[in-house]
Amino acid sequence: MSVVLQNGKRVVKVEAEAIAALEARINGSFAKSVELILQSTGRVIVTGMGKSGLIARKIVATMNSTGTSAIFLHPSDAVHGDLGMVRREDVVICISKSGDTDELRQLMPMFRRIGVQVIMMTGNPTAELSRLSDVVLDISVREEACPHDLAPTASTTATLVMGDALAVALLQERNFTKEDFAMFHPGGNLGKQLLLKVEEMMTAGANVPCVQHTVPLSDAIVEMTSKRLGATCVVDDRGILQGIITDGDLRRLLQRTTDVSHVTAEQAMSKNPKTIRKGILAAVALEDMENHKITQLIVVDEDHRPVGMLHMHDLVKAGLAGDTNG
Repeated sequence: MSVVLQNGKRVVKVEAEAIAALEARINGSFAKSVELILQSTGRVIVTGMGKSGLIARKIVATMNSTGTSAIFLHPSDAVHGDLGMVRREDVVICISKSGDTDELRQLMPMFRRIGVQVIMMTGNPTAELSRLSDVVLDISVREEACPHDLAPTASTTATLVMGDALAVALLQERNFTKEDFAMFHPGGNLGKQLLLKVEEMMTAGANVPCVQHTVPLSDAIVEMTSKRLGATCVVDDRGILQGIITDGDLRRLLQRTTDVSHVTAEQAMSKNPKTIRKGILAAVALEDMENHKITQLIVVDEDHRPVGMLHMHDLVKAGLAGDTNG
């Protein structure tokens, strides 16, 4: 094995061991940290210098996207006015590998004056900053992945994982659902999958291709062509769905006979087509299309009358993942 591969594997091994060691530290202090945040009526203020500050920003982003309001406070900016964002009802998370970061030592008396609760995430639980905090989360590591044991590597990974553990524990305590998550991510694919409903994506009203079961097939073809969805619903005299005629149905019919002058819509249709109701997620509709290898799905009301039609291409175009080869 080359030296490059050996070095890469050693880094993964060191950082994996650092993460594994955290499991034993998910203890009473961790539970108290979660309780402090849940009981607060303010936000979580996360602060740290250098690499710890970068990890703090990631923790803030994760908390915000999982239902816990959080903001990043740069320690240097805090002593020049940004401390005004901290309120008594907030909870502060300070991140310091050494537990002796100068900027955080300057801030601690100010946090105490405000009366805010402080959680210290540190690699040195016996340091002065740890003593002054309300709760201490131990993120110490046996060694850094850096061969000189200097550059924060395993320690920043451990800090990030501890932050994720807090965020997920809070998520679960708040009963934060997939739908809640989607509300904070409306522009992403996940948000679309969890928010877009059938009625928002379907063709509706007069644009829904639909013919009576007794009409000549030629009329059904005109309806299909004019509505541009590659299919038409077929209904009975009461408007109740009886079947569907698709481009595929026409091709299969023409393989059997070229004389379709006396064929009716009812004779050409496929019976018992797949349907869906309003209120269902568009992603579920797309999954149904993929599973049944169809490109159209009829939306029906409680009386089984067609009120809309979905086309796979529209769902894919809207940003929902899918295979358009069905």
